[in-house]
Amino acid sequence: MATKKVTKVATAKVAAAPAKKNRVNSFSPSKVQDTTIVDAEGKTVGHIRVKPSGVLWAPSNSKVWYGLSLDQLDTLAKEQGKKQKK
Repeated sequence: MATKKVTKVATAKVAAAPAKKNRVNSFSPSKVQDTTIVDAEGKTVGHIRVKPSGVLWAPSNSKVWYGLSLDQLDTLAKEQGKKQKK
């Protein structure tokens, strides 16, 4: 009796179609961080805005912002700041 040799048919892998992107409006992460500074009595002293390019300060009830670049903030903190623990 002769045995039949069974050969498997090679199946070609079909590349999956790229997933469709969901085209929906979304929010991008915030580029700034705003913080309100309040004294011990609960009164607003001012506002600090931290940006990738520097730091801004606005006194309470002011529409004017005063800014420091990161280099200026670095120098100011090292020269006039106190060492702190995290």
